[in-house]
Parts: sequence; C-alpha cells; structure tokens
Amino acid sequence: MPPHPIHCLAYTLLIVPPLLLTIYLLAAFPSPPDSLYLHPSLASLPKTCKSWDIYPEDYYPGGAYVDFPYGRVRYWLMGPETGAKIVLIHGLSVPSLIWKDIAPELSARGYRVLLYDLYGRGYSDAPETRYDSRLYSTQLALLMQHVGWDQAVVVGVSMGGAVASSFTATFPHLVKDKVVLISSTGIIETSDLPRTLKFMSSPIVQSVTSSMPVRKFVQRLTDTSSPSSADPLQEIVRIQSAHLPGFDAAIGSSLRDGPIRGLHSAFQSPSFNGRKVLIIHGTKDTVVSFKYASQIAALLPPGAQHELVTVPDGGHDLTISHPALVLEALQKFLSQS
Repeated sequence: MPPHPIHCLAYTLLIVPPLLLTIYLLAAFPSPPDSLYLHPSLASLPKTCKSWDIYPEDYYPGGAYVDFPYGRVRYWLMGPETGAKIVLIHGLSVPSLIWKDIAPELSARGYRVLLYDLYGRGYSDAPETRYDSRLYSTQLALLMQHVGWDQAVVVGVSMGGAVASSFTATFPHLVKDKVVLISSTGIIETSDLPRTLKFMSSPIVQSVTSSMPVRKFVQRLTDTSSPSSADPLQEIVRIQSAHLPGFDAAIGSSLRDGPIRGLHSAFQSPSFNGRKVLIIHGTKDTVVSFKYASQIAALLPPGAQHELVTVPDGGHDLTISHPALVLEALQKFLSQS
C-alpha cells in the first residue's frame, strides 16, 4: 500500500528544515571580525573642562603619544638619558598624576623615568576589551620597545604593583634586578572588596550607568558641585567617570578580570629569582589591607630577596601622603648593588 500523501508531507516537513539548516551552518562563511572600538581619553575633553587645570596633557615634561594595537598611549620621559631607567606604573583609577611628588624628584636625582597612563585612564585610549594582566603587561612591553629600553626597574603603586609583578613574570628579560611594590594589589580576596565596588563593577550596572541619560546627569553633577578646594585625585577620578565613556568599563573589567586578585602565580614566578623586591605598605591601608604585604612576600620564590618597609598609620596613597618616606626608601633600595 503506497504511503498516504499526508504522511509524505509530514516526513518532508520533519526532515527537510533541519537538513537545510545543517547545510547552511556548514556552508556559511563566518563574518569578518569587528574592528576594535576605542573610547576617547581626557585629550578629547574641551579646554574648559577642569581636568585641564588638574592634570593637563603636559603635566610632566617629555610627553608624547604612540599608537598600539589596543589604542593610543600617553607617556612621559624625564631625567637625563644616561640615568638608570625606572618605569612608574599607576593604579586602578588615578592616572600618572599619582606620581606628581615622586617622578620629578627621581628625575632630579639623575634617574631616567618613564611613566604612562594605563589603557582606559588619563590620556590613553579606552579599548572595548578585557582589562586583564595580559593587556597591561603587553602595553608596557610595547612601550618599552617603542622608547628603546632593553631593561628597567619597575615600580608600581596599588594595581600598578600587580601590573609590575605580572610584567616581571611575563617579560623577565625586560626587568632589571629590582622590583618595587607600593600598596600592591594582586591577591586581594573577593570578600575584602567593598560590596559597593563589586556591585558597581557588574556589567549590568555598568550598562545602566553608561547610558546617555545617566552620563549626562553625572556630568552636570560633576561640573557644578565640585568646590575649588576638592582633592585633585578624587576630582580627576570623578571627571573621568563622568566624561569618559570607557572609564567605568575599564575599572569594572579590571576589578573582575584584571590584576586586582588571583595573581598568586605571578608573585610565585621563578622570574623573581635573583631579583630584589621592595614592598612598601601602610598599616592603616583600608583599600588594600596591610596583611597582603606579608602574604606577597611569602609568595615570592626562595631565590628572591625581599624587603618590607612598613609605614605606621599610613593609608593607601603613600606616594601622596608620604612622598619623602617613599623617595627615601626608593633611593636606598635603588642604590643597593
């Protein structure tokens, strides 16, 4: 008995659509990858913005821009060209302004100083990507290649300390025999991160805060409510958050994916063997607890020599609150053979 036409139609409807879909998926050629989107930096803001008074483009001498695959980077070279080379790496939210009392003094003492704004901060572009240790380490490696440096002492504050450690573990041939970690992140436990910070770093929350109505409101609030006596560090963070669409995303991704936590393997890296590590930390640091200084020291491999400088009652921003102490510790450490 021949199959009923209704049955043939049913079989056809069951078999043909999945077959066509399978053929399409196998035959379809993937679309070309999207180009990397770059959010602008402080350089894009009008000259009437307060950021130009607090942290102008030429805040330090020897400034220049360079274009890399992940966007344009602002950097400064200070001090005599024959001086010992030092790289200064800032932290999570405050750009190279954090070194205002350190960098000029180091250059005045004969050191050749390289400082720069990390991606997503200050005058460097903010690419739409993951802000992890690989991004930051590659940024510095490319910058050192651009300025023609084969090696340098790396000095990092806060998240910059974790970047310095990750950089040392990844590119040990670019790091001389000394590394300096000031109030360093890298192994912060998630439970120690403020609840508000974890909430604000959520991608869902950031999608809301980055919307145009919210950004316009924050911009008006920032432009009208800040007194002239406001802390310049806090003010530059407020301006970046209000006016730079890529800033909050860079901060959030750095907290989720970046060198704030989970870098135990970097500190344990054999790349630290044969190197001296100076750890400077304040006992009253409420951002990165003082307990992490000794934990970082304990992670270093046996072949590394470490020195811990404790700052009694010192908070987090030691380069601002205790510049003389930091400079003295740096000078003593750097002059060691």
